Amino acid sequence: MAGGPRPAREIGTMPRGVAVATSVAVVFVLNLPFGFWRAGTKRFTLPWFLAIHVPVPLAVALRIVAGVGLRLGTLPLFVGAFVAGQYVGGRCRILRRR
Repeated sequence: MAGGPRPAREIGTMPRGVAVATSVAVVFVLNLPFGFWRAGTKRFTLPWFLAIHVPVPLAVALRIVAGVGLRLGTLPLFVGAFVAGQYVGGRCRILRRR
């Protein structure tokens, strides 16, 4: 019954690779404004600390909601997207000042 109705748990799901790629892209974009904010603060102050750490629970929640979970195999991708988003956001602020 290939054309029949699918179970409710399968409706709206996406292939694992697509879920990972989409989640990594969202983590990158999510960190852009935080990197922008971080670049305008003094290092090791409360705002600087918050700009780095507030997106962490958001990224973890995104991984859980997207069904990626907390697998160690995908961790380097997410850490890379996190750092890249912070870096690019900070560079945007620096370039904006010029």
